[in-house]
Amino acid sequence: MSERKPPGVGWESWVEKQIREGMERGEFDQLPGSGKPLADVGDRHDDLWWVKQKLKREEVSYLPPTLAIRKERDDALEKVAASTSEQEVRRILTGLNERIRYVNSHTVTGPPSTLMPLDLDELVARWLARREGQTD
Repeated sequence: MSERKPPGVGWESWVEKQIREGMERGEFDQLPGSGKPLADVGDRHDDLWWVKQKLKREEVSYLPPTLAIRKERDDALEKVAASTSEQEVRRILTGLNERIRYVNSHTVTGPPSTLMPLDLDELVARWLARREGQTD
């Protein structure tokens, strides 16, 4: 902790003196980002720039429900392809269809949903056909 500002000395000159003395002692040499340009200097920021930066730093992402369900569908279809039982395939697809119905009936923000529930019997039949083709 540094000493108190002496009377009669302006704040700016006193602070500048503290910084200069710290630099001379090398107290700023090993700081993170030392010698690198400041990120986003000169960029125009919208009103929520700080929220976006925080989400980026924390590695948090958000998709509107109608877009997130598309990702869930793709992930579910990958799980179906790797499944080892028809019961598991039906469980995955039933859960996905419930989620699709929920998003379609409850979402009021973001882009509209154009995703319809998947035909469970058709996908199970395809899964069985692929599985039978692999065992031969």
